[in-house]
Amino acid sequence: MLEKNPVIFIILAFVVIMVGTAITMIAPFKWINGAGDRIAEVKPYTPLQQEGRDIYMREGCNNCHSQTVRTLAADVERYGNGGGYSKSGEFVYDRPHLWGSRRTGPDLARIGLKYPDPNGAWHRKHMADPRSVVPASNMPSYAFLNAPLSTTYSERKMKLLKFPYTQADLDELKGKTEMDAMIAYLRKLGTDIPVKKAEAATLPAPAQKNPFSDLKAVKEEAEALYKQHCASCHGEKREGNLGPALKGSAKSDSELFTLIAKGVEANGMPGFRSSLDDQKLWKLVTYIKLGKQDD
Repeated sequence: MLEKNPVIFIILAFVVIMVGTAITMIAPFKWINGAGDRIAEVKPYTPLQQEGRDIYMREGCNNCHSQTVRTLAADVERYGNGGGYSKSGEFVYDRPHLWGSRRTGPDLARIGLKYPDPNGAWHRKHMADPRSVVPASNMPSYAFLNAPLSTTYSERKMKLLKFPYTQADLDELKGKTEMDAMIAYLRKLGTDIPVKKAEAATLPAPAQKNPFSDLKAVKEEAEALYKQHCASCHGEKREGNLGPALKGSAKSDSELFTLIAKGVEANGMPGFRSSLDDQKLWKLVTYIKLGKQDD
């Protein structure tokens, strides 16, 4: 009996574990990460992005945030941001990978697609004071990252990772802060991959007319929707903040509906068509248009 001979039992257990490891962990590398898996659009990190990635690891951000969109339909819808599920070719330049499995905070694999603002205004405010944009967040403040960026090992790291860089790339690090580096890294996540965006024609057509002409009838829900999705960027009283002021907007109901549904990519505003149905979108429009009368 094996249980009476621990030495043989340990040896056989080791053999079984190694066979399983070889089949599931070692052998697959023979047919993955080949030329066919690579994504031409995925580029190496710039020195600033690499510094931001190192700070991200230093601060333990991957303990709360994963960076992989699973193939589940709900996962793709929630975290894909038009980029689909995660592909192996996206991580060819990651040393080490930061896929993670814990989602105390949201997955960040496509965060650069969700907030494409070239100035990173949303990220900057969120990092400095998370609750100023996400009231329910339990994320600590990282305002201390507004400190000069140390570039002592920047060139050495780029050479070690064999990333292409120029002296001009390294010179761009001068005068940067750790916050600048972190935001540069976050803004890159998911943006290299080809994104298949839904065309307007494929989206269900909204109602021709706003069905909510009386704010009082929908105010409670409309106000809650605004506070949850809009207030962090447009202000609690629609007075403007990261985004423009909305109080007494001169835009028509249909124009506002389209802006909220599709978003404004150039300004970093995400679209809400995938997360809010037409009824909720119209309630937001009503609150924005008629809220001034009720203030």
